[in-house]
Amino acid sequence: MYNIKSVLRYNSMFALVALGMCFVIMTGGIDLSVGSTAALGSVAAALASPFGPALGLAAGVGVGLIVGLINGLLVIRLNIMPFIATLATMLAASGTALLLANNQSVAVSYESGFTYIGQGSLWIFPVPALIAALAYVVGATVLNYTSVGRTVLAVGGGEDATRLMGLPVDTTKFIVYLASGGIAGLAGVILAAQFGAGQPIEGVGWELFAIAAVVVGGTLLTGGSGSVAATLAGVLLLGILFNVLNFENGKGWISLSAYWQSVIRGLFLLVVVMLQAGALTRRKREF
Repeated sequence: MYNIKSVLRYNSMFALVALGMCFVIMTGGIDLSVGSTAALGSVAAALASPFGPALGLAAGVGVGLIVGLINGLLVIRLNIMPFIATLATMLAASGTALLLANNQSVAVSYESGFTYIGQGSLWIFPVPALIAALAYVVGATVLNYTSVGRTVLAVGGGEDATRLMGLPVDTTKFIVYLASGGIAGLAGVILAAQFGAGQPIEGVGWELFAIAAVVVGGTLLTGGSGSVAATLAGVLLLGILFNVLNFENGKGWISLSAYWQSVIRGLFLLVVVMLQAGALTRRKREF
């Protein structure tokens, strides 16, 4: 039970960034800044934590929304490719986090109750897991039962055709990038609360984990198709896989360093993308 709760608590951060990434990819875009945004959010939350959990939460989510706002404006107003735009904000967010933290971890306030967000439990359920679960319920509801969700899929399926139908393409894309930034900031809040410090150098590779989870969940990298529930399943699959590797490694049965785990994660993503590409090719041939 302890191991299960630890997996849920730790992977709640990855689940959140994967949720935002899922919506971005469904529009045919990409957000490489989620990891750096989470790191920046953790620093902002740690700095604001002495003023209480509410302000700590608002600070982390707020800086995430700012990054998402910038991403949306770069992609929509300046017509910069999402890969380039979010790569730029990834570097900017990372540098800003290091500047705010003075190139070191920022301790949170334990007296204010802020750490409950990351370390607390409600009955037997970790608070971070409940936050992630609530976010996924909201995400699934938006995708499946609102006009915004239908427009997200339409944009990914064909942006020009969606414009001809009179649907708000730019507004939808802006909302998606804004939400992705805000959710990444929320993941940063949980990061700071869970580990007791804002981590300016954390978040490296989180965007790859998020992309892997989204793709494993069946969302097409080209956009137009995807599932929030399947993305959560992808997060849990990857989380359990690497938890098993860490557990067996700790018992001495597997001699596997963290660097090799990164290699495995990259190969896993490559295999899934290749399988997805092959399936798309066969589908085109059928038509």
